[in-house]
Amino acid sequence: MSATDSLREDHKQIRRLEKIIIKCYKDLYDGKNIPFEDIEKINLIILEFLDSIHYSREEDSYFPCVISYDHLKKEIRSLMVEHEFSRRIAKNISIHLSRWKKGENEREPVARFLKTYSIYLLDHMSKEEQIFEKAESEILSKEEEMEMFEQFRSVVAITTKMHLMIKEIDYLEKCPWFIS
Repeated sequence: MSATDSLREDHKQIRRLEKIIIKCYKDLYDGKNIPFEDIEKINLIILEFLDSIHYSREEDSYFPCVISYDHLKKEIRSLMVEHEFSRRIAKNISIHLSRWKKGENEREPVARFLKTYSIYLLDHMSKEEQIFEKAESEILSKEEEMEMFEQFRSVVAITTKMHLMIKEIDYLEKCPWFIS
């Protein structure tokens, strides 16, 4: 497996999360109840999986390697800005969910920010896939791909966290509100 393949595997898990997010915000807009704990799990996955793992791999290893060849600088800079946008959406989900749990009527803002996140994911992953394709075919050597992949795997804490986040996605996919 290569670093690019690893990031694509992350995208498979992110697409699973995207389906959960879509179902959640639609149900919230329809007035259905979703346990606060499940919405918190969704936000935790956004923060822990996307931000701490996936974005970290891209920002700390993958993108700098691609940019070192003086390629795709503008595109990668745009993705980094979008990563920050993702973090702000997640923060807003947390803020409004916390208020909602305290009794304020924050259903709509939570649903709105979840919807915004799902729209963001679809667009962002499409852009990343284009970068991955170009980097893999035109820029990165097989050796660089393998070195980055080994670097990804060598961080045990991230590997452990990744497995936990996948289990959380598995859990959410089995929730009655998601299945219905």
